[in-house]
Amino acid sequence: MCRLFALTSEQPESPMRAIRAMDAMREGHDGSGVGIYMTELGGPFQDLKQFPILSGIFTRQGLEKLDEYMNQHGFEVKYSHYLDVSDNPPPGVPRRDHYIVRAYDYPEEWQNLSRADIERKLMLTRLDLRQLGSENEEMIVYSFWPDVIMIKEIGDPMSVARSLGLENTDLQAKVIMAQGRQNTNYAINLYACHPFFLQGYSTMTNGENTAFVPIKEFLQSRGFPGYSGYQSDSEVFTHILHYIQNSLNLDVRAYKHVITPLQGGDLLKHPDSRFLQDLKQVCRRLIIDGPNCTIGCLPDKTMFMAQDRKKLRPGVVGGKPGIYAFSSEICGIDAALPDLGRENYFQPMHQDTALVTHDRQEVKVCSQMDTLSQVH
Repeated sequence: MCRLFALTSEQPESPMRAIRAMDAMREGHDGSGVGIYMTELGGPFQDLKQFPILSGIFTRQGLEKLDEYMNQHGFEVKYSHYLDVSDNPPPGVPRRDHYIVRAYDYPEEWQNLSRADIERKLMLTRLDLRQLGSENEEMIVYSFWPDVIMIKEIGDPMSVARSLGLENTDLQAKVIMAQGRQNTNYAINLYACHPFFLQGYSTMTNGENTAFVPIKEFLQSRGFPGYSGYQSDSEVFTHILHYIQNSLNLDVRAYKHVITPLQGGDLLKHPDSRFLQDLKQVCRRLIIDGPNCTIGCLPDKTMFMAQDRKKLRPGVVGGKPGIYAFSSEICGIDAALPDLGRENYFQPMHQDTALVTHDRQEVKVCSQMDTLSQVH
């Protein structure tokens, strides 16, 4: 199993806070990789949130390709942040030429485009760069989006963090998600490392998805270019969330009704039974088969946790007004928020979706048995 940890805070925090939580849960992951997602940025990117930020790993040749592509397409560099790279990285951590987080100004011809057009072009730019660097892994591009930084690397999370100088970096964020990987179903591939990201949506999952192929095929049939890649069966969790909100115009309360719909009598006695039966039928190929715990972040910075009915991948939420953590294990929250009393912990049940919205004042819970207008 993998291990998950996420933090949402009124004040920007160092990614090391999440890494220390991952280290406390190290018996639950094998050190084969770590991924970090950061948004609501502080530090040097705090005043650059409106500009697209590129996160990725580049060889020397790949950096030349990047500069050539971006210049040709009218992007100008506003600020570059280089993470540390070592000639002698710790065991298990590959040697890299460049690890870059870079903010760009928009091309001049984008000035009069709608928000939707800009978002589509940003996504297509990321896909172009990923394809451009795919043959020899000269460019590994994780994200190209305003107010988002993603860091992914092979190796033990703490070793990776120290190798990249995250203990000393001034990168900070109010929302941080981190996953320590256990390499189970696939070869080690950095694009297979959680969290995953698409147009403001990010998720990471501890679990399995044996229905991966039909879900992937359904999403790819929608004609949306972003539903692609799929180096991991868990990437579809992000894409389903995106599809529910952007194509079906439903919010996060409907997420569990799609990936783990109600069954039998629970469905028939639900106040929205007719709608949910129709939703289940239309989205039947998006049902996730396998135990899973999912933590995600929405474009409005709401963080959530949901689990399947088997509940074989537990999760816990803990915190107080101003700061909350979501974790695979209680010891992860203990490491990040050591002064938190146990009365401030909440473990979602199989029909629950636990939410902490942008105001970070409380844990809200929506149950699958509620009407779709209810959140407690």
